[in-house]
Amino acid sequence: MKHLYAATTRVTLVTLLLIALAQAAGTGYHVVKTYKLGGEGGWDYLTLDSVSRRLYISRATHVMVIDADSGKSVGDIADTPGVHGIALAPDLGRGFVSSGREGAVSIFELDSLKPLGKVKVGDNPDAILYDPATKRVFAFNGHSHDLSAIDAAKGTVLGTIKLDGKPEFAVSDEKGGVFVNIEDKNELVALDPNKLEVKARWPLAGCEEPSGLAIDRKNRRLFSGCGNKVMAIVDADSGKVVSTQPICEGVDATAFDLETGLAFASCGDGNLTVIRQESRDKYSVAETVPTQKGARTLALDSKTHQVFVVTANFGPRPAPTADQPRPRPAILPDSFVVLVVGK
Repeated sequence: MKHLYAATTRVTLVTLLLIALAQAAGTGYHVVKTYKLGGEGGWDYLTLDSVSRRLYISRATHVMVIDADSGKSVGDIADTPGVHGIALAPDLGRGFVSSGREGAVSIFELDSLKPLGKVKVGDNPDAILYDPATKRVFAFNGHSHDLSAIDAAKGTVLGTIKLDGKPEFAVSDEKGGVFVNIEDKNELVALDPNKLEVKARWPLAGCEEPSGLAIDRKNRRLFSGCGNKVMAIVDADSGKVVSTQPICEGVDATAFDLETGLAFASCGDGNLTVIRQESRDKYSVAETVPTQKGARTLALDSKTHQVFVVTANFGPRPAPTADQPRPRPAILPDSFVVLVVGK
C-alpha cells in the first residue's frame, strides 16, 4: 500500500507539474502573414469586421478597406481628413468615420462603401464607437474634451457630454454602459448612453496616460493600456483596479478575446504583449511577441483569434524645434504593411 501511495503521489505531482508548465508556456503567437500595402500617410485605429472579413485602416485622409484573409483591396472611403477611427453598425448597414481635421463624422454604406453624408461634431473627434443597445454612435472629441452622441439611423446629433479631460479609446458593454479612458487625468469614466450623463469617474491607480481600452463583457472587466508600461484591469461596476500587468512600451491599443481568455496590448517598441486570464481577477503575462517598430494599434479577429497590427519603415528623427519639440520621423515611401499575428 505504501508503494502504491508513493507511486500515486509521484503521478499526481508530475501531472501538476505538467499543468503548471503548460500554463507558464507561451501562447505560440507570431507573425504569420505580412500584407504589403504601401501608400502614403500616417495611420491610427483599425477596425475588423469578423463576419464580412473586412479590415478598415485609417490613413490620414481616407480609409483603406482590405480583405482580412488575403490582404487584397476591397475599396476605399475617401474624404476623411485627419481620420482617427471607424465604427460599424452591421444591424443598420452603416459605418462611421471620425475625421479629426474637419470636426465631423462621415457616414458610409457598409456593403458598397458609398458615402452617405457627414455630421458636424466637436473639435477633433478621435475615438468612435457604435453602441447597439441604444443604436447611437459616440464620437470622442479630443480637443473640446467632450463627446457627441449621434442617432445612427438618422445621422443627427442628439447631444453632448462634457468630459474633464482628453478622451482616448472607448468601449460599450452593450447593456447600457459606455466607458472611456481620459488620458491626461489618468482616469476611466463610466457613461450612461441613454441619459447622456457621466455616471462615475474612477482614478486608475498605477496607470499613467491610459490610451487603449478593451472589455470582457462576460466578467465585467476593462483593460486599459497605460503609458507607464502596464495594463490596468478594472472592475466595470465598481471601478476598482483588480490587477496591473507589465506590458510593452508605447501602447496605443488593447483587445480582449473572450473565447481564449487572452488580452493583447500593441506597442510602438515593436512588441505585442499577451496576457492570460487565469480567473476573473487573476492574470499573468503569457508572452511578448515581436512585431515591428511602430506597430502601436491593433484589431482582433474574434473568428480566427488573430491580431492585426500596422506599421511602416521610418527615416531618421528630425531635430527638435520650438514648434515641434518631439518631431516624428518621416515614413519611408511605400513601406506601409499589415502584420497578421496568429498561431
